[in-house]
Amino acid sequence: MNEHSRPGLGLFELLGRHWQRPAGITTVRFSPDLSAVAFAASDGSIALAPIAEAEPPENRIRISSDLGQMRILPRSKPPAPLSSVGARSGSPAPLVAHVAASFLVGTDRGEVIRLSGQGELGDILFTAHGAVTALDHWSTLAGLTVASDRRHLYVARGREAVAQIRFEEEDPISAIAISPDARRIAALFGRGLAVWTLEGASLSLRVTALPAAPISLCWNEGGSHVACGLATGGFSLVGAARGSTHTVMNFPAPVRSLSWSRPASALIASGAYRIAAWLLQDGMAGEAISAGRPGLVSVDTVAAHPRRELVAAGYADGRIVVAQLRASDELVVRVDGPSVTALVWSDDGRHLAIGDSEGGASIVTFPPQIFK
Repeated sequence: MNEHSRPGLGLFELLGRHWQRPAGITTVRFSPDLSAVAFAASDGSIALAPIAEAEPPENRIRISSDLGQMRILPRSKPPAPLSSVGARSGSPAPLVAHVAASFLVGTDRGEVIRLSGQGELGDILFTAHGAVTALDHWSTLAGLTVASDRRHLYVARGREAVAQIRFEEEDPISAIAISPDARRIAALFGRGLAVWTLEGASLSLRVTALPAAPISLCWNEGGSHVACGLATGGFSLVGAARGSTHTVMNFPAPVRSLSWSRPASALIASGAYRIAAWLLQDGMAGEAISAGRPGLVSVDTVAAHPRRELVAAGYADGRIVVAQLRASDELVVRVDGPSVTALVWSDDGRHLAIGDSEGGASIVTFPPQIFK
């Protein structure tokens, strides 16, 4: 990886487009057709930006004729302003990618509603009994959408009737995620993990107790295991079919972010003083692999690159790096700033969308010459 910049400007300024929102960013999503990015904030608003721009980085690269060195010229104009919509009042709206250029949003009125890439609210997919607090969508099997209002799970498959399931555990559902093969639904609650398996028109439930409160979750590529980040520092790997559990503890900070690297077949976790990852072996966290350089500040957010053995990491001090797995090489994208709260790669690996605790919303676009 090579870092090329102009004196006084870093990669964050040269490659990125940046906007300031009135509240901290909680969630970032790319539309499936990679035409738009949506930023959900803690005040309930959602801002949207187009991926296409008038001055992409590849058009601003210059190569010196004498030494062949690359430099990137700054943009001549500021980026176009964001479009925004109020999805709910005073709390972050659950946000997921839907189809083509659209998203799905959960409102405090219980609606699961479509949102266009231009910021226009559309038709209501279905309505829950209470405010939607968790939401996921998977565009297989004619489309699978799952939502929760803490006490119920709502499952919509295509145009079929919405299935409503009462969650009987004492603690409410806090997060949900559909498996990559769309056969299972995972939900976090209290100190446990619930996994529903879709069997035709019915669902079977398995509940697994965890050693501490789970605060993040991530499926592996095959959908056989769920990783749950723990508030006490560590994570548990849970077998979806049998509920077998393997836990890795003693992280210095809560594991608020988990990401699965398909190219490396590895689970990447936040919560340590460096980027940490493990290969999955027989349902357990096997060989530990590291990336980048260790430091004195904890990693808050991680995002695995979809096509390369790279990982983006955001630190508590606002530093953002892209590191090579199994190597110490890292590209410093941002030196410091507000803590990073959301970090997502586009499916083609060209764009990194970033949100921070003070309302900073950014899209960093990497030209092919950066990663060699």
